[in-house]
Amino acid sequence: MEVALESNAFFWGIEYLATFCCGMVGGLTAVRKGYDIFAILVTTWLTALGGGIIRDVLLGVSPPVGVSDKGLVITALLAAITVAVAHPEINKLKWSMLTLDALALGLYAVNGTSKAMMYHMSGIAAVFLGMFTALGGGLIRDMLINEVPMVIRDKHWYAVPSAVGCVLTVIVCKGVDAGIIDFATEEILDVLIVALMVGMRLVSVIFDIQLPGALTRHTAHLPENAKKGDTPAARRGERERND
Repeated sequence: MEVALESNAFFWGIEYLATFCCGMVGGLTAVRKGYDIFAILVTTWLTALGGGIIRDVLLGVSPPVGVSDKGLVITALLAAITVAVAHPEINKLKWSMLTLDALALGLYAVNGTSKAMMYHMSGIAAVFLGMFTALGGGLIRDMLINEVPMVIRDKHWYAVPSAVGCVLTVIVCKGVDAGIIDFATEEILDVLIVALMVGMRLVSVIFDIQLPGALTRHTAHLPENAKKGDTPAARRGERERND
């Protein structure tokens, strides 16, 4: 069984491009921290391929694609070298990098979920593994450089598009297993899911759409005695202290 987006040379090329650009995003964070070339290489590699390593370890695939796929590893290392040399120019490509990062997010989510389904995972397990694939590299990168992870720090839609894409991918895979969707249609639907994820991410940034936080409240609706600590447990503790 093949993962649909990996069976087509065009999408295979896009995956390499996404790996390269995702790696550059990670490498830039190391450059901004003033780290040396080895740290830039490690940060770039983990950002680009860390999510796939997490997925494969959880699936029991050995060795993980992040160390076994020569093409992807070389692509990540080339991204590190590129960002080490051309970081002033890359820093100015804000929207291009944002778009390519969103594309990588979408491709990793769909590929990760499809691979989990290929290994006969349940739908909910496949969704989590797809999200690990999409978000794991950035999570490892931010923990490595002692930053609040992007998935928490970025108030715009970041994890939400990946969750939506993973759920839709599970639905498509189940349709394929049931014989309702053929392989060609699966490819088309996967591309549409990636496009939807990219669109959600970019729209949230362009129009500053954020997820709501905790409900703002200034009054606690508790009995008056409870507010003052006058509860059975509090009274019992008071008696023990007096004794």
